[in-house]
Amino acid sequence: MTDIKSQLDPDLRKLISKNKQVAIIPVGSIEQHGSHLPISTDTDIVTEVAKRISEKNRYLLLPTITFGVSFEHAPFFNLSIRESTLRTVLSDLCISLLSNRIKTVFIINGHHGNLKPIKNIDIRLKKLSKNKLKVFPLSYWHFMNREFDHAGFVETSLMLAISKNVKMKLAKKGLTTDKMTKQQIQKLGKLANKSFPKATKNGIWGDPTKATKKDGQRILDEIINNLSKRCQTCLTGHSS
Repeated sequence: MTDIKSQLDPDLRKLISKNKQVAIIPVGSIEQHGSHLPISTDTDIVTEVAKRISEKNRYLLLPTITFGVSFEHAPFFNLSIRESTLRTVLSDLCISLLSNRIKTVFIINGHHGNLKPIKNIDIRLKKLSKNKLKVFPLSYWHFMNREFDHAGFVETSLMLAISKNVKMKLAKKGLTTDKMTKQQIQKLGKLANKSFPKATKNGIWGDPTKATKKDGQRILDEIINNLSKRCQTCLTGHSS
C-alpha cells in the first residue's frame, strides 16, 4: 500500500512512472449513529476497509472524503453536502488522478446516502476522459453475507473491531424488521431516505446490544476478502 498523503513528490512520481497504479478514494459521512457510536462511524469504517484493500492489493490510498449526503438524518446531527457537490468533487479528483497518469480508480463508499451521487459516475468519467479513465464505484456493505443496518449489530461490531470510541453501555435497540413483510420494510426504507428519525425514532436501524469485537473482525474479514476479489475482477475482467 502507498498512502499518498505521506509521500514525497519525487518518490510518488517515480513510483507512478515505473508501474501502472490503481487508486482508491474512500467516501464516508458525518452523521448521528445513536448514543453509542461516534458521528464519524461511516468514515471510520470505510477508511479501514480502503486501507486494508490497498494493503492487500498494493493500491494507492487517497485521503477519505469525510463528508457525504446525510440530510435525511435531520434534525439529528449531520454535516452534509449536496449530491451534486459530492459528484463534482469525485469527478474532479478522478480527472486530477488521470492528469497524474493514474488511469484506474476505485471509489469505495461507506454511506447509503452517497449511493445516488456515485451511481453511473463511471460512465460520466469515461465520457469526460474520452475513455482514458476506468472508475469503479463500490459500496463495501454489498460484500458481506448479511443485511446491513445503521448503528445496529453490524456497524457496532465493525466499530468494536477497529475503534476504541464505542460506548456499549449506551447502546439501545432501534428499529428491527425481523417480523415485517418485504412491503413493510420497503415502505420504511423509503421513509428513512426522507427522514431517518421518523422511520427509526431513535436513529438506530437494528439492534446493537449484542454486537461484539469478534463478530466485527469476522464481518470485516469477509468484506475485505469479497471486495478484494471484486476489485481484481474489475481489473482483469475475470473472476478469481
